Amino acid sequence: MNEATQTSGSCLCGAVTAHVELSGTRVGACHCSMCRRWGGGPLLAADIGAGVRFDGEEHISVYASSDWAERGFCKHCGTHLFYRLKDQSHYALPVGLIEGELPWHFAEQIFIDEKPVWFEFANDTHNMTGAEVFAKFGAAEE
Repeated sequence: MNEATQTSGSCLCGAVTAHVELSGTRVGACHCSMCRRWGGGPLLAADIGAGVRFDGEEHISVYASSDWAERGFCKHCGTHLFYRLKDQSHYALPVGLIEGELPWHFAEQIFIDEKPVWFEFANDTHNMTGAEVFAKFGAAEE
């Protein structure tokens, strides 16, 4: 995917729609304890950067999950909508939220050191520990 692709997705009840500009089709898995608690397993997400706009923002609840990031969800149906940096310069959206048959590529797993031992993805991915993620993005460990 060389050009940006415009797509969208909505929550289960339809109150919130995300309009997304994708510059690639890479999917990552986050195994941190918060993502696993939030969704019952790893968060499978597409990095969107800042290329997202929401219709129905009044229906979004935001939870400050750390000093530097927050998670958004629909306040009516509970659909997970995003993980974002508090300055709103970077969004990661659950890949299942994005509509359409896109050529997704499972490329990366982060917080691999927090992954439970009872499952393993078969894909060959780039893996990073929590310490490597914090070092890459210059954030303090939580």
